[in-house]
Amino acid sequence: MTLLSAPEETTTASRPTPGRLRVVLMLDVHDGAQDRFLEAYELLRYQVSAVPGHISDQLCQSIDDPSRWLITSEWESAEPFLAWVDSPAHREMVKPMHGCVSDTRSLRYSVLRETRGTAATDTTAPPLRPGEHHPGVPGAVRPGPDGVVRHALSFTVKPGAEARAAELLAGYRSPDARVDDTTRLLRTSLFMRGNRVMRCVEVAGDLTAALRHVARQPGVRAVEEALNPYLEEDRDLDDPLSARDFFQRAALPAVHHHAGLKTGPVQRHAYLYPVRPGAGAALAELLAEEDEQAAADPGSPLVRATVYRHDDLVLRLVDLLGDPADDPATALGLAGPRAAAVLGKLAEPAERTHDGLRRLLAECATTPVTDRTSAED
Repeated sequence: MTLLSAPEETTTASRPTPGRLRVVLMLDVHDGAQDRFLEAYELLRYQVSAVPGHISDQLCQSIDDPSRWLITSEWESAEPFLAWVDSPAHREMVKPMHGCVSDTRSLRYSVLRETRGTAATDTTAPPLRPGEHHPGVPGAVRPGPDGVVRHALSFTVKPGAEARAAELLAGYRSPDARVDDTTRLLRTSLFMRGNRVMRCVEVAGDLTAALRHVARQPGVRAVEEALNPYLEEDRDLDDPLSARDFFQRAALPAVHHHAGLKTGPVQRHAYLYPVRPGAGAALAELLAEEDEQAAADPGSPLVRATVYRHDDLVLRLVDLLGDPADDPATALGLAGPRAAAVLGKLAEPAERTHDGLRRLLAECATTPVTDRTSAED
């Protein structure tokens, strides 16, 4: 059985890149913060206009509710905007707005058709069809046929703070599993390797609603606040812009999930791959092909596998029957005909011997911190 929690990366490889991009940022400004917000925008507007690819922007205020504002901007294409919005320069630019807004939401649209009087300007790119997504942009998080949405977050803590971070992340009280009538938390698995934290979540229903539900839990919030001093990148969870930037940078979307109908005691493991620069997408595709074959093979110990990727950060979460050291090839996604291609995408390809694969397994392995499965109501 094959379950895809997000569209495959190959679905848009041959599509023409759409033209201009329209970005809509909706903000709710705190009472009493309007003047400070306008001062921050005045500083920001000319900095943004100097970013390569930027065309124009507008600041708008609601005529129904003075606390609601809108910033729209237009870009030559999605690529320069996405490169800028993920950059440290962007994070520095928007800092003056921190503390001014109580809520924010960012929407991005390709400009396909435009009419001015009797003149029409249309792009050559066709509209995206359901299941497709813009090149370089992860598809919307969608549930697989089993109704489960899979997503992960990855961030780093300061070197030397690993033990304290693990203690905090393992010690909190689990939040209520039931979010609402349609959404439920199913499982959270957390791993570390070095100073990198990887948190994988499984949700039935609406992922956004589930993440907001978790963030509101007092116990979880206390842990997140206690973790803040140990993070390599600063964040302010009380400020929507700061929190949004952090979670956007930390997002590690699930790009593939494969599962087989197998029974027996299962162990969960996570592997972080040493990726050759620029090879992350190809590696994720190859691992997915390997996992699909292994999950369908009744003799394989692989029960489930999920591949998460952001750029060249590739994480693979697997449920196995037995000890991974007994079958390192399957544990690593290297048991099938594409094994050589997978190894070719790694920074330092391993020998395809049992000992070589065991060394690679040890290099990719992460340390489990906590694995929480919700109980049924």
